[in-house]
Amino acid sequence: MRIIFLGTGGGMPSRRRGLPAIAIKYAGSVLLFDCGESTQRQAILAGVGFKKDFKIFLTHLHGDHVLGLPGLLYTMSMLDRNDPVEIYGPAGTKKVVESLLVTTYGMVGFPIEIIEVDEGVVYASQEYRIEAIKTEHTTESLAYKLQEKERPGRMRVEYLESIGLPRGPLWGKLQRGHAVVYKGRRITPEEAVGPPRKGRVVVYTGDTRPTERIVEFSRNADVLIHDATFSHKLFERAKTEGHSTAKEAAEIAAAAAVKRLYLFHISPRYDDDPEQLLSEARSIFPQTYLSEDFMQFDVPYPSE
Repeated sequence: MRIIFLGTGGGMPSRRRGLPAIAIKYAGSVLLFDCGESTQRQAILAGVGFKKDFKIFLTHLHGDHVLGLPGLLYTMSMLDRNDPVEIYGPAGTKKVVESLLVTTYGMVGFPIEIIEVDEGVVYASQEYRIEAIKTEHTTESLAYKLQEKERPGRMRVEYLESIGLPRGPLWGKLQRGHAVVYKGRRITPEEAVGPPRKGRVVVYTGDTRPTERIVEFSRNADVLIHDATFSHKLFERAKTEGHSTAKEAAEIAAAAAVKRLYLFHISPRYDDDPEQLLSEARSIFPQTYLSEDFMQFDVPYPSE
């Protein structure tokens, strides 16, 4: 599960940052969260690749989060893509995406499926699910959570070796939850396998004010990527514009007991001194990191 920050700014691009886009490479798929301008170039430079299974999740429909869609889709088409792309987003996504493609007069040679979603589980596979909740912004907006499903428990090697069960298919069957019989002895999964192991969790808030719902949504997450558009000196502006300060993002991370916080959607005004946001947040939540374009992070499994 690799997070690649493709664009980490907000509002307008700057010398330092592109507009919001986060790719997560996992289980042979690319999951793209938001799609600011020039996302396709950022993806190419970062070596993300346009996988067969490519899904896009839009938090909301403000231009800095969606205007990269035509360029991304046209680039995929020029690369002779045939596989479909699914685009998930709040109410109005279908109209916005279709309008963007019509007004840019391009040609997309593969199927696009647009799914408008509300709160709850918006997508599920064998390996993971994506959940959404509404956030507090100036327009309808969603936060997303990537929740990896539980993994089978560890094999109790010493026990299995002590009873002489040879490694191989029987071990696999036990780990998948089935009892086996060996030399007349019935061996159950409860005897042979430890408890299920927790999957990894990544939460991306999109643009939002800090809320208690985000705290609960992010509870014990491995990674929280939170709006931190302004320093707390501009608290009133953050409140008016439906954003969070770095201090507020850190307070959410601390209350939710997440393992790692990334400050995101950074205003261009901090290009020359982004460390003020980092120090503001770290005074409250030390495990804070300032997201930067092309930064990558491999999410580790929870310690067991």
